[in-house]
Amino acid sequence: MENLSAFLGYFLSYLILFAVFAVLVVVACIVGVKWRKSKDAKAALAGGSDAGAEE
Repeated sequence: MENLSAFLGYFLSYLILFAVFAVLVVVACIVGVKWRKSKDAKAALAGGSDAGAEE
């Protein structure tokens, strides 16, 4: 029974760690898309000279 308790403790620990990393990845993707759209909008307002220059 002691081994099962230790296993469940480690399992829950890694499950929480995985959930934290998954949330960080989702937040990073959302922020990245937001910043990219902001940069594209600024480039369009500036005349589009920078749009597509970094391909």
